[in-house]
Amino acid sequence: MSYQGENAGISRVRVTSGRPPRLLERVRDALRTRHYSLRTERAYLGWIRRFILANGKCHPREMGAAEVEHFLSALAVHGKVAASTQNQALAALLFLYREVLRIDLPWMENVVRAKRPQRVPSVLSREEVRRLLALMEGRPRLLAALLYGSGLRLMECLRLRVKEVDFARNEIVVRDGKGGKDRRTVLPARLADELKREVERARVLHEADLLAGFGAVWLPDALARKYPSAPREFGWQWLFPAPRRSRDPRAGIARRHHFDDGMLSRALKGTCMRAGIAKPVSAHALRHSFATHLLESGADIRTVQELLGHKDVATTQIYTHVLNRGAGGVLSPLDR
Repeated sequence: MSYQGENAGISRVRVTSGRPPRLLERVRDALRTRHYSLRTERAYLGWIRRFILANGKCHPREMGAAEVEHFLSALAVHGKVAASTQNQALAALLFLYREVLRIDLPWMENVVRAKRPQRVPSVLSREEVRRLLALMEGRPRLLAALLYGSGLRLMECLRLRVKEVDFARNEIVVRDGKGGKDRRTVLPARLADELKREVERARVLHEADLLAGFGAVWLPDALARKYPSAPREFGWQWLFPAPRRSRDPRAGIARRHHFDDGMLSRALKGTCMRAGIAKPVSAHALRHSFATHLLESGADIRTVQELLGHKDVATTQIYTHVLNRGAGGVLSPLDR
């Protein structure tokens, strides 16, 4: 079984001898030294590889701002990519030049930027949420209910540790969320019993792993060195562990990862079709629905901002499109 979720498709770095490290190996080492996620690592390496191939395999040191501008402009003009995609490619190339090659590129004023569309979020009605959850079962249903009930991002939900669920206070503590921020959000009382069963399930798997000589979970940054016994402590284990152990592509260690996000995405897509919901339903749509339904119920926008972990309240205000200030709160002249 391959390492699940964000770790799929990344090969382990091998120590080479007798030759200097190749460029992509240097990039990978620089990314890991700075604790970039494996998803970002895979994306950056992919864009750097595409940039080199687009320029006839010329070494990036022999190229500069002109080639970067042409590559990024071609993505927008010919590739018709989204603005976020172009920005990711730009970030990858800037990392290559600034952090690896130590070349500070001048500001690229001539890049044709992809247009960023102004979109409102896809939000399910309360009835659609009920229909969706009624047709789901097992762990995917629990995860979907938790995303809707707590407003978590998908990876925040999957990366929850056992110790981060506080049943006494009905709270979930999100560690190292987007932007490296911690926050607290609500634990739905209706899910408490199911989550307690998940804790016991995780305990059984962890005890079996310990008996088999495993049981050490991945810890971020230097925590494993600072607290040598922490990786084997139950509180640090994933709340939603994978059914089988897999090999960590970075450390080469066989251990248990968290539940695969792809399985939840497939379950949502299939259930959405069976429920007759025409809207695009993703894990993030459940988070959008959480925020929108709270605001509809009269919750303070600042409270919703804190629960969602938004840095700026302006980000949270996008959900006011369902309130009296938005189209849904205006009575059409035809209906008068």
